Amino acid sequence: MEIRDILKKYPYQVSGGQKQRVASCRAIITNPKMVLADEPTGALDSKSARQLLENFEFLNKNLNATILMVTHDAFTASYANRILFIKDGKIFNELIKGNDTRKEFFEKIIDVQTLLGGDLNACF
Repeated sequence: MEIRDILKKYPYQVSGGQKQRVASCRAIITNPKMVLADEPTGALDSKSARQLLENFEFLNKNLNATILMVTHDAFTASYANRILFIKDGKIFNELIKGNDTRKEFFEKIIDVQTLLGGDLNACF
């Protein structure tokens, strides 16, 4: 996660993105069984976000860790195996990746997000 250069710095000396990378590393270094992640890529640049998501993917696939992530970002969500879309406090839709590629899954996510923003009566 490229935090080696800030290891000896205090929190007030690093950026928000650097703080988020450090917090993410602290969460995954112990190989946890579950990670709770609220907008984990929100303050990260695209390279750092991809690194974090790949680490989550490794934890999930190789160490059987559950990653419970909240995000509004379709790219970030495309790394998941299962997505629950919530609208007005209720489950609106569910997507399961199955055998889809990440690109195919991303496109399905975008389709559901489009429906989320519109009037349901106009869609059906």
